[in-house]
Amino acid sequence: MKCTRCKAQAVVALPSHHSGFCADCFMDFFTAQVEKGIRREKLFTHSDRILVALSGGKDSLALMYELQRLGYDVTGLHIDLDIPGSSISARRAVEDFCQKHGLKLMVTELKAEGLPIPLVKQKIRRPICSACGKIKRHYFNKVALEGGFSVMATGHNLDDEIARLFSNVLRWDASYLGEQGPMLPEGNGFARKVKPLWRLSEYETAHYAFLRGIDYHNAPCPYSKGASFTTHKSFWADLENAMPGRKLDFYQGFLHHGRPHFALAHSKEEAALRPCKSCGYPTAAWGVDPGELPGELGELTGKLTDELPGQITDEAAGAVTGEAVNKAAGKIASAKSGANAGAGAYEGAETGGKNRNADDGLCGVCRIRAALA
Repeated sequence: MKCTRCKAQAVVALPSHHSGFCADCFMDFFTAQVEKGIRREKLFTHSDRILVALSGGKDSLALMYELQRLGYDVTGLHIDLDIPGSSISARRAVEDFCQKHGLKLMVTELKAEGLPIPLVKQKIRRPICSACGKIKRHYFNKVALEGGFSVMATGHNLDDEIARLFSNVLRWDASYLGEQGPMLPEGNGFARKVKPLWRLSEYETAHYAFLRGIDYHNAPCPYSKGASFTTHKSFWADLENAMPGRKLDFYQGFLHHGRPHFALAHSKEEAALRPCKSCGYPTAAWGVDPGELPGELGELTGKLTDELPGQITDEAAGAVTGEAVNKAAGKIASAKSGANAGAGAYEGAETGGKNRNADDGLCGVCRIRAALA
């Protein structure tokens, strides 16, 4: 196969773009896609200070490398999760990468913050991926605001965004569909959040990292087994293989035609944010944390709020029976539409008709912290 641009031998085939590129032309293609994504969604400018979340994986490191090449003011942030067999390798990859390329780096250690993920997994009944994501988003935002950064960037690629969109569509979660996109604007105690790689697939970022010689951490998280996004990505990979270009078409179609309608509906239902009484972090729901509920009921409400608040699955609904469960499920579902997705707060739940710790004024992360004490 010949390079579409220069007619040299192609090393990367991109059926979705009806193209193939040699190494040099693929680099140009990658840069053009990043620049187009930034420009079309007005993500940021060269006057912004950008905090880039660095997990150690190919996407975040590729993003950091490309943004510094384009002359943006970038600083990396790594959250050390303290997960055995994973976190040491991930942190080393980030530190070696930043040192090699002369990039600024900040590190937040969850163990030092009293929130090591293994302990959270042990103490909290809520699914660990959900709790871990909440904690990371909390510290991304905290470090961005306290450090004077105007933008926080993550390495979410097109496959990540499609999997999330597909999950939200399957549940018709209007509040999340109203906010999903390459950019969440700043305000109400939140920094602007952007995803500059939204036009590029995981396949494309992997080739970019390889051709740039970027050494990254590629071991899966030992706690992520069974995550629903893996299934969604597999489904879309098969569809993309049969119909090249379908992922980008679907996502862009949603941004142009679907999101505005869901955003309008979400704006009418959005609950007011209030500062957490402990840390000041904005939160929309002041109810009880599912992880604080006893026994099987706590496990059920954790399943009901897995990844997307208010999600009620057949498996969870059948896990426990009784009036208390029906009340908990109804309470969570009704709270969903009013809870702000950006705050990521836990929804309220009732047990036996009594709402324990209701209106305690704590954000989800402070509730996790309290549960670990």
